Amino acid sequence: MKTIFEDDVSISDAVKKSIKEYSDSGQNEGIDESFNDYRKYIFRKWVFIFACIIVVVSVMGIALTVGSYNIGFWEAYEILLNNLTGNITDPLKDSIVINLRMPRIMVGLIAGVGLATCGVVMQSTMRNPLADPYTTGVSSGALFGATLAMTAGVSLAAGHYAIVANAFVFSLIPMFVIVFVSKIKNTSPTVMIMAGIAVMYVFNASTTVMMLWANPNDLMNVYQWQVGSLTQAGWEAIPIMLVVTAVGVVIMQFLSRKMNALSSGDENAKSMGIDVDNMRILCLIVVAMVCATIVSFTGLIGFIGLVAPHVVRIFIGSDNRYLIPASAAFGAALLISADLLGRVVIAPAVLQVGVVTAFLGGPMFLWLILRKKSEVWG
Repeated sequence: MKTIFEDDVSISDAVKKSIKEYSDSGQNEGIDESFNDYRKYIFRKWVFIFACIIVVVSVMGIALTVGSYNIGFWEAYEILLNNLTGNITDPLKDSIVINLRMPRIMVGLIAGVGLATCGVVMQSTMRNPLADPYTTGVSSGALFGATLAMTAGVSLAAGHYAIVANAFVFSLIPMFVIVFVSKIKNTSPTVMIMAGIAVMYVFNASTTVMMLWANPNDLMNVYQWQVGSLTQAGWEAIPIMLVVTAVGVVIMQFLSRKMNALSSGDENAKSMGIDVDNMRILCLIVVAMVCATIVSFTGLIGFIGLVAPHVVRIFIGSDNRYLIPASAAFGAALLISADLLGRVVIAPAVLQVGVVTAFLGGPMFLWLILRKKSEVWG
């Protein structure tokens, strides 16, 4: 009898052989029922993932209709299809959808996927429910680099990419410090988090000094970058964000089984032959690269990487093989929805998406705490 376990790559060949021998022995009364329960258990996880994807597509369509120029829901998708096929019937509507609205949505999609996935990895590898993509100090380093470019005019690049280049390079400095400290001391989660916090305070203090000396116009620009926005990047930034985020998510998904072992404790992971120290550092590097790329183009958008994984755990549990894609889809839906809400709540004015995510994320996270259910994290 062939069982669904035979196709499950997470189960060793020895275990599969034992299951087959048990099944062939005729002592398998009730085992079919267990297989069916397991199949339903996995099926529910995939249903949730696909439901999140459907929500993402739907919210994207709604976001394309919001603006001073009225465009219908299905009309927006028709315009996208016509643009892809080269059959443009209305140049004005095509320009509005493709050049004005779609870049903002794509940036939100990529940023939501990347930040939520990084949040899952940080919480699993650090075994800390309060960990998020910015725990390593990426945000403080990026803010310092952007502030340095906007207030002092000192940048590693010229022109349009001056702020982006500074934010990216300085956001990676905390990661290098954490890796250096971990090699000297050890790679325990506590040491890595404390090193990140130490670097964060240094960068925050330096940023504050520059802001005290800045003129009002530069100070306003720093503040707008600090709260995060999806309008700071256009089509030219999307290929870079997409490639880095896609590669990072694929790597993290590939490491998901090892992260399952790591989240159960270092000793358990070592007993399974996993190099815990190198594994944790590799995850940190991937997270830092993805977050640094996203933050460089969007500014600081909080709570997506913290809240999205916790919400998803309520529905599908903590298995990283399913938690990563589910959180990626949910994070994208959450960020695009937050940006959409910011565009309509005080229209025609626009509320920055970083402010909206803070308003949504704070109460949502408090609600998760008040649930007092260990399965939300465990």
